[in-house]
Amino acid sequence: MSKPIVAVVGRPNVGKSTLFNKLTGQRLAIVEDTPGVTRDRIYAPCEWLGQEFMLVDTGGIEPFSDDVILSQMRRQAQLAIDKADVIILVTDLRSGVTATDQEVASMLLKSRKPLVLCVNKCDRVGDPPPEFYEFYNLGLGDPIAVSSVHGHGTGDLLDTVCAKIDFSRLAREEGDRISVAIIGKPNVGKSSLVNRIAGEERTIVSEIAGTTRDATDTEIDNAHGRYLFIDTAGIRRKSKVTDSIEHFSVLRAYMAVDRAQVCVIMIDATEGFTEQDSKIAGYAHEQGKGCIVAVNKWDAVEDKNDRTMQEFQKKLEQDFSFMSYVPFIFFSARTGQRVDNLFPLINQVAANNAMRITTGALNDLLAHATARVQPPSDKGKRLKIYYITQPSTCPPSFVCFVNSKELFHFSYQRYLENQIRESFGLSGTPVRIIARERGEGS
Repeated sequence: MSKPIVAVVGRPNVGKSTLFNKLTGQRLAIVEDTPGVTRDRIYAPCEWLGQEFMLVDTGGIEPFSDDVILSQMRRQAQLAIDKADVIILVTDLRSGVTATDQEVASMLLKSRKPLVLCVNKCDRVGDPPPEFYEFYNLGLGDPIAVSSVHGHGTGDLLDTVCAKIDFSRLAREEGDRISVAIIGKPNVGKSSLVNRIAGEERTIVSEIAGTTRDATDTEIDNAHGRYLFIDTAGIRRKSKVTDSIEHFSVLRAYMAVDRAQVCVIMIDATEGFTEQDSKIAGYAHEQGKGCIVAVNKWDAVEDKNDRTMQEFQKKLEQDFSFMSYVPFIFFSARTGQRVDNLFPLINQVAANNAMRITTGALNDLLAHATARVQPPSDKGKRLKIYYITQPSTCPPSFVCFVNSKELFHFSYQRYLENQIRESFGLSGTPVRIIARERGEGS
């Protein structure tokens, strides 16, 4: 991620997730009165006065607890602190400074990161109440009074945060890292794949559906390149999602797609293709992401022969006919068989998704394509394509300037798309063809 990272930390039930939702302008984090709802790190982009950064919500830190889940939440919060450029410590005006607040503040001071002290639940407008000044005892500088419910003081908070970020250092160390979202139905082996790639237990693996709640990030550096793998919660059909926590887990999985360059759509080889697989893949396609269909648990397929994989792939090509560009890979996350083949494929798909083609090369292709297959006509009026250019990448988008958009039929757009793919090898990425008449502006 090339954007600076700002972590929101604090003890449970001080309003971290509410503040996170208010600052990002979206209801992304689950907000409940029950402690421990947020477990892993939740990432979302945040913008203030033209400056952009990534905001990270974390689970409540309980330094004195030996509970297994709470200790894992504490570890996840520590990971967010280690990666953050600036840390916002959220406290609660109503409960005052607690022993846990002091312990968390001490832990943050040891990190030597820029800190911003936020006193939440200051819901009254005007001067803060006398108990507000108690928070100076934490030794973190001037506290900022905020109401995460009403939004009071959030502007001052963001001003202070942005003042502590060096936005000139946008080319961060991991700037060339390819972000890869692992998506799919529950229990297809997403977390197992991340653990296999990382070489250690980075995420909890269980046969119980719904073990993974949040989108968790794992950085991988190997001989193939530098990657950020995002493990996501399994996405079930909407009709089966009744629990509010699962609802937001699915929402976070879709968020992971939004911030990824490449999506690995995992399918269980023992179950085969399902309608839900097509819906998950369809979302990645609509967002313009590079896509790979990964068939996991290939070791569990019985009675295989030298044609089984070929026949399975042929069936999948029919099922994914709406994504005819997508490549397929077969492996076993449990045994590690052919998992290494995934990295060259990710590199190729990411490069194709970010490919830029010169206007000259595109117009040479256009002249050849229109000479080979004449543009359509209607009532004596024929489509004329004056020229073609590429205004953007991720996905590669091409604007065709024409005499009439109505004549630019979908079938001819598909023909041009296929010609571009064939000439420039754009496998694994969607392609956008946009028709524009002269005089419509840039």
